[in-house]
Amino acid sequence: MPDHTPDSDTASGADTPLHPGLSRRNFLVGVSAASVLAAAGWVQSPQAHAAPGGKSLTITIMGTSDIHANALNWDYYKDAAYSDSAGNTIGLARVSSLVNQIRADRGRDHTLLFDAGDTIQGSPLGFYYATVDPVDESGAVHPIAAQFNAIGYDAIALGNHEFNYGLDFLDYWISQLDAPALAANAVHAGTTDPAFQPYVVKKMHVPGHKPVRVGVLGLTNPGVVIWDKANVSGRIDVLDVVETAARWVPVMRAEGVDVVVVSVHAGDSGLSSYGSDIPVENASRMLAEEVPGIDAILFGHAHADKPEVRVVNKATGKEVVMSEPKNWGQRLSVFDLELTMVRGKWSVTAAKSLTVNTNTVADDPALVQVVQAQHDAVVAYVNTAVATSTETLSAAESCWKDTAILDYVNHVQIDTVSKAIAGTAEASLPIVSIAAPFNRAATFPAGEVTIKDVAGLYIYDNTLLGSVLTGAQIKDYLEYSAKYFLQVAPDAAVAPATWTNALGTPDYNFDQFSGVTYDIDISQPQGSRIANLAYEGTPVGADQRFVVAVNNYRQSGGGGFPHIASAPVVYNAQVAIREAIVSYASATGVIDPADFHVENWRLVRAGTPVF
Repeated sequence: MPDHTPDSDTASGADTPLHPGLSRRNFLVGVSAASVLAAAGWVQSPQAHAAPGGKSLTITIMGTSDIHANALNWDYYKDAAYSDSAGNTIGLARVSSLVNQIRADRGRDHTLLFDAGDTIQGSPLGFYYATVDPVDESGAVHPIAAQFNAIGYDAIALGNHEFNYGLDFLDYWISQLDAPALAANAVHAGTTDPAFQPYVVKKMHVPGHKPVRVGVLGLTNPGVVIWDKANVSGRIDVLDVVETAARWVPVMRAEGVDVVVVSVHAGDSGLSSYGSDIPVENASRMLAEEVPGIDAILFGHAHADKPEVRVVNKATGKEVVMSEPKNWGQRLSVFDLELTMVRGKWSVTAAKSLTVNTNTVADDPALVQVVQAQHDAVVAYVNTAVATSTETLSAAESCWKDTAILDYVNHVQIDTVSKAIAGTAEASLPIVSIAAPFNRAATFPAGEVTIKDVAGLYIYDNTLLGSVLTGAQIKDYLEYSAKYFLQVAPDAAVAPATWTNALGTPDYNFDQFSGVTYDIDISQPQGSRIANLAYEGTPVGADQRFVVAVNNYRQSGGGGFPHIASAPVVYNAQVAIREAIVSYASATGVIDPADFHVENWRLVRAGTPVF
């Protein structure tokens, strides 16, 4: 390898306590010769990176986030190449092709590559190698670690989902990385001592120029202490993103870095999905505004495509450039930082960023080969049966009838939440659940039900929460949901398929409750349709409290349903609902509607049942 590739000048304060299993090695790979930035209207030749006399230079920082264990452009639930209506592609094999091309265009010695977290959870591949055939038990190399190493990442920040499988599993994964894993604000419980490496300094040796020292600070999400309480309580605390950066950026500057990049697993909204008892969840914009000395921020967590966000720092008046690449490897963030030599030291004098769509390239064959055997094992896994259904269960009528297949989702959600809150103050409250008809074509066949069948029913990557609502709030919530139906005369012909999607309301916004009984009177105007709301045969009291099993999209305000976004959260372990259904079906072995199907709601007109 050429001697001018970046190296680790320092591994961030060797006197700070590091998490066990930390690796500080760096691995570099070759590149292809093509450029993809022309499609984005942003191309610079290698010559544009250096002015005569070595007084100016442009370096390129690339970044990914929220890979969520997507190694290849593959949808395990459909058993086919990934596709969506926008033509996106996914996976680190696509990312690798882009990285190779940009390295070739910019010059490998001008580039660095970082990730902003959430890498090992979120797909069947990640689930399989953490729970079905755990790599920390088999001794295998985790597929995402193998790909990160083959691509040649320079540093990786930890996301909240890195903690989902426990600290021992995380230690093992980190030990397999050739790049440092960073999380400055994850500290040993009760201290301010970092439990992971806070930052790393990369020395870039560009021929004809004084070396450039780039420091990257990694920050994880404070929500870890809520979402993974069972895994980190008493062991790891997660401190405020802004306060932690304010501690470490001056340390990095004092160490002589020329450029400070922050890789942070936090969105830029300034909002949180939890209360104010822990630091702000989506604090990346606040970070740019409040901490002097930062040049660029790679951020994630929100799964958004934000090519360039420019934020003025309140103390210095300097603009900080920020970029978030869309999740699963659908985009690659690319920053160009122009450096000028001032009094013998490099200084960032201009910066810009964009995101590049990975659908502009093909999978890197070398990166496919790295995980091919593990990928094949997961394909076989999702095509295996997880349970036997005693009869065919269909979602075809789930938009106007209480169906067994949707009740199965609610049954699993109630079971999961009830077990999780056992022994807590809320354990005595009745538990109800919300689910919506995501896919009218979903079916559990009579006989073998596979993981793909489960995925066809629950098509979204939602996680499960438990919130507390009162009876009056549940009534309001159901009234809002019932706006899904047109108002229908009591004597009109029965044609339920024509009654749905009123005002353009999609199927996934028709939430149905299990655990309470109620009628939806579609002959009444919107807002006055819910009748006979009861729990165990007794009318629900306005002040009666319920624990409600709900998905994270709805709890975060998706769909605009009343009360739920501000309701107290009593359970949030970041359990993927689809995975919970698979686990429950596997454990029980049989899906029998007699065990869980209760027709607790119905459509009526003027009090008379439609069906």
